[in-house]
Amino acid sequence: MSYAGLAPPGGGATASTPSVWKKGFKLVLLGDASVGKSSILLRFLQNKFSEGLETTVGAAFSTKTIECRGRQIKFEIWDTAGQERFRSLAPMYYRGASAAIVVYDQTNPLTFERAQEWVRQVNSTSTNPNIVIALAANKADLPAEKRQVPLERAEIFAEQEGLLLLETSAMTGKNVAALFDRIAELLPEEPFQPAVRGLTVAADTAAPQAASDTKKRSGCCGVG
Repeated sequence: MSYAGLAPPGGGATASTPSVWKKGFKLVLLGDASVGKSSILLRFLQNKFSEGLETTVGAAFSTKTIECRGRQIKFEIWDTAGQERFRSLAPMYYRGASAAIVVYDQTNPLTFERAQEWVRQVNSTSTNPNIVIALAANKADLPAEKRQVPLERAEIFAEQEGLLLLETSAMTGKNVAALFDRIAELLPEEPFQPAVRGLTVAADTAAPQAASDTKKRSGCCGVG
């Protein structure tokens, strides 16, 4: 799926919104194919839902600016493909990210298992020791009898890993805007910049423990 033209990645600010384009926070959407990553993003960007979205190939880029606690947060979003053949490309998108949303389908237990793998992979290989990771339990609009992943399992995992957890529905819009709002609340004042911090590949070995400790101090947010 492509979002070209929705928001220019290098667009300029207007006189009335001088800070909109000043600070961009890189955010990556991760998860298996067909869990609803692109649908969540479309709901966030345009407040729309479409049954006919094309499968993302590689990754699609888009931006959106929101206001949070008196500051402008510009999300620079990479929607990554969930197919197995594209998994090796994902690290190049999330290694320098400020935030990641890992999505799974509540009706498909395998996607939850894969979501746990994604979280552990991000924690072990991200160059940002303070990356904000959210877990989106998608397709909350479906009947309870179709859900095969008890929410309690996700809550336990989120508590262990220090994740932000929300049930979402791209179809109804449930908690989609709230998901990005909560992430924005947890972001630092400045976007992550590896060059500024002087991080190197060799230094990344210390990042997983630092990331876990930092996020656990933030606590696990409740399910909406």
